[in-house]
Amino acid sequence: MSTAPTESTHPATAAPGWDARVAGSPQAELAVSGHGRFARPDYRQLAIDVIEGRKLTADEALMLLRTPNEDLLALLDAAFLVRREYFGLSVQLYFLMNAKSGLCPEDCNYCSQSKVSSAPVPKYNILQRDKLLAAAELAARRQAKTYCLVISARGPNEREMKAVEEIVPEIKAKYGLDICACLGLLTAEQARRLKACGVDRVNHNLNTSEEYYAKICSTHTHADRVQTLHHVRDAGLELCSGGIVGMGETQADVVSMAMQLRELRTESIPVNFLNSIDGTPLQKTSDLTPQDCLRTLAMFRMVNPTSELRISGGRELHLRTLQPLGLYPANSVFVGDYLTTEGQPPEEDYRMIRDLGFEVTGSAPDPGVSTALPVGTSSCGGGGCGQNSCGN
Repeated sequence: MSTAPTESTHPATAAPGWDARVAGSPQAELAVSGHGRFARPDYRQLAIDVIEGRKLTADEALMLLRTPNEDLLALLDAAFLVRREYFGLSVQLYFLMNAKSGLCPEDCNYCSQSKVSSAPVPKYNILQRDKLLAAAELAARRQAKTYCLVISARGPNEREMKAVEEIVPEIKAKYGLDICACLGLLTAEQARRLKACGVDRVNHNLNTSEEYYAKICSTHTHADRVQTLHHVRDAGLELCSGGIVGMGETQADVVSMAMQLRELRTESIPVNFLNSIDGTPLQKTSDLTPQDCLRTLAMFRMVNPTSELRISGGRELHLRTLQPLGLYPANSVFVGDYLTTEGQPPEEDYRMIRDLGFEVTGSAPDPGVSTALPVGTSSCGGGGCGQNSCGN
């Protein structure tokens, strides 16, 4: 099942879901086209309402996902109004470190490192201290605010927990980076230990709606993921949680996920667009268009106005030449590679941000220092969900 909205090619026809409820809402105005009349939301007023504290309903969020292409710029303008209110023109850069690759016993259908995948990915246990530090140095050079330490696993074993507890204080002391740990399912005690060693936030993606989750994974449940997020919150850590769009879910599933992330008061939301890797059960699944991706980002921004919104894996593949428009609703990107897929060169990200008139938070990178990974270190090849962004 495609997540791409079925849109009419006739300019006079409303997008699916633009029914009498939408037309009668205070956010809609009756607009007249050259071929007839249809309900058109007042996107800018909707943004003002959000800034003033009104929470969008699920029906309104679904309406945003069904915005016709001819209204897309109006939707992005409204989303940017909300983004600018809370984040100005800033862009946060994140650096993803693949600390342990492959070897995962879970059967997540999107994941190139799962036990049901035949995709060729590197397999290694958690990296030694020197490689983790070298990657942290590179993260600082690339102007990253946050260093994402990711492992591929159902959850961390004791050896992996101790490795994280030892390296995190050293990274923070040397480079001043925030640390986001993506280690899989956590117990309450493990979450408290991560807080004690200096981890700032934990990534654990919902990935999709509760209703659709069993279609993509059977070895753990959506409830297991939510429980981990509660452990993280109870430990005093910030939440980083998002999902993957394009796995065959419906638009209602995407809205459900966005709403649940709002209920969880998630501080950071990575939105991935499925990079359907050959050898995984979801190979050749996604048929997202750049417009689909932009609508999705705008909806997440309007539903979660104060959350940091990150364009994560699949942005180069699916947004393509429209990548810059994604930063009108979003305020964060990964700089460099993802987990089992490569990102565009960091220099292209800097240029894109500069051309938009936006600013990377933090100091400028040293132009005399290479932004390539040190020999023997790779950020691309495993960890976390194994799809394309932190989200185990």
